Amino acid sequence: MAVDGTDSLIIPQRGFGQDILTQKFNEIELRFDRSDEIFWCYMNQKSRPSYTYELGDEIQLVQDWIHTNYAMDPGQTADPLRYFVCGSHTPGIYNLGGDLKHFADCIRRRDLGALKKYARTCVHMQFANSTGFGAPIITMALVQGDALGGGFEHALAFDILVAERSARLGLPEILFNLFPGMGAYSYLRQRLSRRETEQFILEGKLFTAEELYDIGVVDILADDGKGEQAIVEYTRENRKRFHAERAVYKARRLSNPVTIDELLEITDMWAETALYLEESDVRKMERLAAAQERRIQRSLRAI
Repeated sequence: MAVDGTDSLIIPQRGFGQDILTQKFNEIELRFDRSDEIFWCYMNQKSRPSYTYELGDEIQLVQDWIHTNYAMDPGQTADPLRYFVCGSHTPGIYNLGGDLKHFADCIRRRDLGALKKYARTCVHMQFANSTGFGAPIITMALVQGDALGGGFEHALAFDILVAERSARLGLPEILFNLFPGMGAYSYLRQRLSRRETEQFILEGKLFTAEELYDIGVVDILADDGKGEQAIVEYTRENRKRFHAERAVYKARRLSNPVTIDELLEITDMWAETALYLEESDVRKMERLAAAQERRIQRSLRAI
């Protein structure tokens, strides 16, 4: 979990040695299913469900805790852990991606440093998810609802992508003349050909979970409301082959590696490209952010 010393990212020794399940969080909810050896982490944001620094800080704390307790000395913990699952408790939404309001503000101020800092923070989290935090585990994304832009990039980084049928997934950044620069190309390329990956990004279409299952992007397709059950059943059915399965996913990473250097170089290019956006593109970004805010407020009122 080494990081670039210029980035204010993973802070060492934050809460290490404490029981992570007893800590209070504002943006996430945790559950440890000890009988099935599954650690569940749910995003649960009350404002726009995008990747904010607040959400990232809490997720990184969980990543650090798993790294310390299960990677550095796996024998020191009494609770075995085999699977890490990231989902969302926001109604109808996994995550809608980058903090568009922050992007628009940075672009107007021509603040390349702030854009790079945000993007680098995100790709360090992505890389940690894709490598299982260095622990001997399998990571899974559970998409129930929309996973757009950075939300879809986040889901792609895990070993296994589980999605319910009504979920919609896509990379719409091209609509305001930007590209998804926080892992999309690298992680899609592990699942699709170069041509398919570039077409996926440049068209900016939204796909159903079933469409992505048919082309091999989604690994497990679950009926609506049955995503958690599908994961539990999968882990129970495949318990005896866990070590072989984990080795296969590690072999995937070795044969088609995504390195932190690659992610950082691409995301720096994303930040530089963002400064080419015209005012009309920035206004589109702001309108989309406002629409996201209205949507989450409607969902919360309905609940």
